[in-house]
Amino acid sequence: MKTVIQVATARATARATAGTTAPVIARAAARAALLCGVLALTACGSWLKKTPPPPPAPVADSLPNPQVLLLGEVHDNAQGHRLRMAELQRRVAAGWRPVIVMEQFDRENQDLLTRAARDCADPDCIIRVMEQPRWDWSLYRPVLDLAISYQLPLVAAGLSPADASRIVRDGIKWSMPPAMAATYLAAPVPNDILEGQRKEVQAARCNMLPDMMIGGVVNAQVARDIWMAKLIRDQAPRAVVLLAGNDHVRKDLGVPRWLKLADPQLSVRSIGYIEQGGKAYPGEFDLTQSMPAQARADACAKFKK
Repeated sequence: MKTVIQVATARATARATAGTTAPVIARAAARAALLCGVLALTACGSWLKKTPPPPPAPVADSLPNPQVLLLGEVHDNAQGHRLRMAELQRRVAAGWRPVIVMEQFDRENQDLLTRAARDCADPDCIIRVMEQPRWDWSLYRPVLDLAISYQLPLVAAGLSPADASRIVRDGIKWSMPPAMAATYLAAPVPNDILEGQRKEVQAARCNMLPDMMIGGVVNAQVARDIWMAKLIRDQAPRAVVLLAGNDHVRKDLGVPRWLKLADPQLSVRSIGYIEQGGKAYPGEFDLTQSMPAQARADACAKFKK
């Protein structure tokens, strides 16, 4: 709080400078008015006062809920998480009751997640119990709150770092029971998936991944998609929503390919949440939701020196 002396001093200063600043302000206003007469009115208005762009409108999806809805994400984009949450909230509020399958929980922790979802009264309790520090849980708290409020089952669909490392070393089939491997890997992984994943894996690692490691990392990414597809199908006959990165929900390389292989009749819809600016995202989706890019440091800057 200002003292009486400070207030008095401020008022005196304002009176002393009023006479000198007023002509300056008037001259500046006159120059601005003259410029407005030369420029188009709209252009002048934007020069004098920049208006921030409106927030992106939620994607318009008027079709009935599918059996499987795949909602992508850019993991650290807060606006994208808000838009996705609005999409999911809209559907649930209208009566849809899907199982929520999440990449963010490691699949081997399913029993713990089931107990946490049953016993916890708030999202922070689930987050504490699960102890998955690799994710920014402030972005996923609204989803967990929705699951608690509507008693929607939560399914863990991610690979732990330990499992991913083992797959890199020993191959995709290492993590799969025989029946699962027979369903999804009776034939070799299609070449277009391997080549597409190879490009994405290298780009995500600043094109610095040694050639001898690329195949193993691609195997881990393919295994993630197959496991998500398997866990989605395990929830039948209930509807499912998958929350995962855009690379997993893209129709050309990700989970939809494996769902179609295992169950061609399954109704699946994919929505990608794509940042504006930069290079065009190469993935295919049924719908896309654009959003401003999240400010972040250049992860590849250290390799450009």
